[in-house]
Amino acid sequence: MMTPRYDFASDNTAPAAPEAMAAIVEANAGFAAGYGTDHVTAQAADLVRGLLDVDAEVRFVASGTAANALSTAALARPFEAVLAHEHAHICTDETGAPGFFGQGVGLIRLPGASGRIEPAALDAALAQPDVSYRQPAAALSLTNATEYGTVYSADELQRLIAPAKERGCGVHLDGARIANAAAAGFELKRVAALGVDLFVLGGAKAGMPPTEALVILDPALARRIDPRLKQAGQLPSKGRFYAAPFVGMLQGGAMLRHAAHANAMAARLAKAMPFKVLHPVEANTVFVEMDEPTLERLHAAGWFVHRFLDGSVRFVCSWATTAEAVDELAQTLQRLA
Repeated sequence: MMTPRYDFASDNTAPAAPEAMAAIVEANAGFAAGYGTDHVTAQAADLVRGLLDVDAEVRFVASGTAANALSTAALARPFEAVLAHEHAHICTDETGAPGFFGQGVGLIRLPGASGRIEPAALDAALAQPDVSYRQPAAALSLTNATEYGTVYSADELQRLIAPAKERGCGVHLDGARIANAAAAGFELKRVAALGVDLFVLGGAKAGMPPTEALVILDPALARRIDPRLKQAGQLPSKGRFYAAPFVGMLQGGAMLRHAAHANAMAARLAKAMPFKVLHPVEANTVFVEMDEPTLERLHAAGWFVHRFLDGSVRFVCSWATTAEAVDELAQTLQRLA
């Protein structure tokens, strides 16, 4: 078997973008205040607020799992639950972190094609009566771009958020790949007006070293946020190094530029794909129908990719994906097909 290549295994396998790394080097000059009270963090927070056109508190944490779990814990009490798509990251890939951080907060899994929550299913869940033996819904968690690479429009999100808000639910938006959604046309400046309370602006999948921005759009949730982060191990002492990548990626527009490239590479791969594509290619991922022997042959040819939750095989493009790599992979896939 050849040495595996991880070009298309995940956008987490990509290196950090040069703009992000240069900003870290620049932030390393001299001394600065600790625990996020430094000038670099302040600049990064201002850039995030400008990107979203909001007046909000912004904090920088180490992982999307921590940001998501802290968000759901802030929106639901231990005897309550969070509504989410059945294949959302918080339901399938976070090892019970929402329940751990929330001291028992539950998850109510909802169906929907290609990662988007089915509105009727949400309505039915919201209509469930409060009873003593079931955790009632207290919050709605949404993901954009979805786990299947589809992109909600602002109006589609509004259709889900409005009934949740009417029933008193808080709203969390997992934006691990929000840059790809924005590059596909999602309007970032509409996030606050949609009624989102806590927004995770993804860094790592956008081409940064491990860092995510937690944007607190509901001022009431900002109270004592730093003790909450500190207790969770998410208030780093040298916070400027978590914030600096956002400076590098936002001040010159690199974040959205790189995301557009990743999306374009996914579209290029989908066009050349000899296997059946199972979900719309709207962001930076391609999901295909592939049997196990063929997947094993692909691995043996040196390309490592994962079988996903619905049984499809997932290919992920990143800011660092090259057209040459896409074409080389496509040639291998055509031989296998």
